[in-house]
Amino acid sequence: MNLPLHILTGYQKDLGGGFLVRRLLPAATQRAVGSFVFFDHFGPVTETPGREHDVRPHPHIGLATVTYLFEGAQMHRDSVGSLQRIEPGAINWMTAGRGIVHSERKPEDLLEQSYGLHGLQLWAALPREHEEDEPSFVHTPARVIPQLSVGDATVRVLIGEAWGQRSPVRVCRPTLYLDVQLPAGGVFELPPLYEERAVYAVDEDLQLGGATLSGRQMAVPGTGETLRIAAGARGARLVVIGGAPLDGPRHMWWNFVSSRKERIVEAAEAWEAQRLGQVPGETEFIPLPERRFLP
Repeated sequence: MNLPLHILTGYQKDLGGGFLVRRLLPAATQRAVGSFVFFDHFGPVTETPGREHDVRPHPHIGLATVTYLFEGAQMHRDSVGSLQRIEPGAINWMTAGRGIVHSERKPEDLLEQSYGLHGLQLWAALPREHEEDEPSFVHTPARVIPQLSVGDATVRVLIGEAWGQRSPVRVCRPTLYLDVQLPAGGVFELPPLYEERAVYAVDEDLQLGGATLSGRQMAVPGTGETLRIAAGARGARLVVIGGAPLDGPRHMWWNFVSSRKERIVEAAEAWEAQRLGQVPGETEFIPLPERRFLP
């Protein structure tokens, strides 16, 4: 069946120092998929001695960051005292709530090594009643993430519930995040597990319901129907995101997300005055953009 597909091509963004990402969300024609309001794909890139793509301390409010690596390692530090090495297959969920500051740096033991770095970072907007929650960080190791076979695919249920398997990652509202690998010529069917969903082709082209989805593109299918997904001769990796629709519009500026414009203004003022917290042992920070948020 040829289902209507909304295709997002994304755009390339330099996070600094030549560290390029492919940003799919937010898009002018698709502000969110479920709770996910931000979707960055970074790498694959080879990190070498002397080349650092460290992200200095910066703040967030009103959202949860979700970091997932396919390859490599990062060191996470934040203002609530978390110190966590992030490695492939684990889910790292940081709730910003009323405000958190964090950094992402190259691990010290890898400073003089060459290694690959490849992964995704998503932001989930928190429900309105949880936007001002206490900040926190939870690391869920790869070994406890459910894995199953669906058709020809190997599926890891990173967040949410699918095919009778539930992720141990705790979320505030219905949310879906799957890591799917298909062998050469492999096929699997994706039912409407949640009201909203999207498919992202991580590396190779896919066939979705008779349409072609190129590598590094995202497809947002119509609701209510099962989607047939097929890989080509080299196999493919894809992720599926989705969940219940947002409980109202969100405003986004820089690293801040809120249902209230004035809250973003307050957060910007607080960061400029360095009142949102500090990462222990860190002295650097990313300043506010020169172009400020105008309500």
